[in-house]
Amino acid sequence: MTARYEGNHSEAGGEGAANPPFEKMVWIPGGAFLMGSDHHYPEEAPAHKVEVEGFWMDVHTVTNREFARFVEATGYVTLAERPVNPEDYPGALPDMLEPASVVFSKPRHRVALGNVYNWWTYVKGANWRHPRGPSSSIKGLANHPVVHVGYGDAEAFARWAGKELPSEAEWERAARGGLDGAEFVWGSEWMPAGRHMANTWQGEFPWQNLRADGFEGTAPVGSFPANGYGLHDMAGNVWQWTTDWYQEHAKIDSPCCTIHDPRGGKPEESYDPLQPTIKVPRKVMKGGSYLCAPNYCRRYRPAARMPQPIDTATGHLGFRCIAR
Repeated sequence: MTARYEGNHSEAGGEGAANPPFEKMVWIPGGAFLMGSDHHYPEEAPAHKVEVEGFWMDVHTVTNREFARFVEATGYVTLAERPVNPEDYPGALPDMLEPASVVFSKPRHRVALGNVYNWWTYVKGANWRHPRGPSSSIKGLANHPVVHVGYGDAEAFARWAGKELPSEAEWERAARGGLDGAEFVWGSEWMPAGRHMANTWQGEFPWQNLRADGFEGTAPVGSFPANGYGLHDMAGNVWQWTTDWYQEHAKIDSPCCTIHDPRGGKPEESYDPLQPTIKVPRKVMKGGSYLCAPNYCRRYRPAARMPQPIDTATGHLGFRCIAR
């Protein structure tokens, strides 16, 4: 049984669940499940049994409206709004030290998929208030997920709200919605009865977006069906931060046995091996985004995972919170 809590009306959800302390959260029952996948990207393998305790999770990702309340109450300044400390990036060009964030820019024609700079651009003045650059705004996007938030920004919001960010295992447990081993958060079929179940990319990424699901970029939270636990957008729309330092599943000790409450690797082991001179640790992000497409990134699945540097905010990454 799953409970939904809004305002002052609540019902205990699942054995041992207490009343949630916050609005719009659902109870995720504890238990063991098969985490990861042996059938997709190598960083997801091997699939292995883990077990987590029950917890409450936000029904949807944090929105621009909710994040604005946090900023108004605290005066918080996000990562993308701050100038970069040149001591952290010796040799960096001065214009790369100005407040900025990473923005998707759709090419007008086919481009090589091996070079992400064909569609990602470092834009000065891009931040959560100005998601596409200084001339843009979030007017009309109050109910869209907040983006251009770094890991520290998400953590600061969670502390202010009296909540926490989920571990990777907690996030994946919640995303599966009780369907252990299913490929998607809603089951085994990508488009059941021809229905789009998540905000993803239709067409040839990155230049052709057919918008068959009705959206070019982010969608308002809750635009697509909830999973079995009552959670919206656990696939597509925006990637979501987790607390785990990134490590390959293949490096997990004793993957043959059920692991209780795993919490990822070590920060010093999460660095990008392709950039040995840049020691920026990386967290695991989950869920995929509106940019995930079959021809490039089939990561709109609960097992999917990617490393994200904690010093980088982007226009397709947000977060949601939990309460234990």
